[in-house]
Amino acid sequence: MILDLLFPNRCIHCNRIIDSELLVCDLCFSQIYFTHYSYFENNPVKERCSLSFPIENTFALLQFEEKSLSRQIIHDLKYKGREKAGKILAYWTTERLDFKNEKPDLLVSVPLHPKKLKERGYNQLHLFTETLSAFYDIPFDHQLIKRNHYSKAQALKDKKHRLEAANTFSVTQPVSGKHILLIDDVFTTGNTISSVAWEILNARNNKVSVLVMAMDV
Repeated sequence: MILDLLFPNRCIHCNRIIDSELLVCDLCFSQIYFTHYSYFENNPVKERCSLSFPIENTFALLQFEEKSLSRQIIHDLKYKGREKAGKILAYWTTERLDFKNEKPDLLVSVPLHPKKLKERGYNQLHLFTETLSAFYDIPFDHQLIKRNHYSKAQALKDKKHRLEAANTFSVTQPVSGKHILLIDDVFTTGNTISSVAWEILNARNNKVSVLVMAMDV
């Protein structure tokens, strides 16, 4: 209580004091660009994924537009230590995503390389995934996929990096006959999701759907 008085939680956009469990105030909330995509129908994420691998269903919560509040939220989650934003984004997702009678079997988030995880202190997807897992009663596995190479986002230019990119991820244990929901923060080129998806699809009789916090438009 004393900490709340000395360091009150503030809206990340306008700096207004807000409840400790919130991320933005009511006024700024109206400025967040939600996608309103349907999980079961065609949408831009599904169109992009289908160019690279067999995809079941897709959902994106936010539009990742330049200089938008949506972009600021993701940026603060990843780079400014606001890990709790993952839980709030998960709550917003549960208000908009209904699996109906076709829940996936397992939630799997895209992993960070151990070096990057140590630098950041947390995986920005873990709290998001765990909150969804509890709400939908779907198990999650943070260890199923391993990232094999540490690289910066602007890497993958020379021949060595291109060869590494072909083996960026690997499956750590046998998995078959599962419908897996892959979870990532921002869908841009789709290369990351595609790399992870193929590791799962190359095993026997698996299916893949995709959920991302934001779609880069």
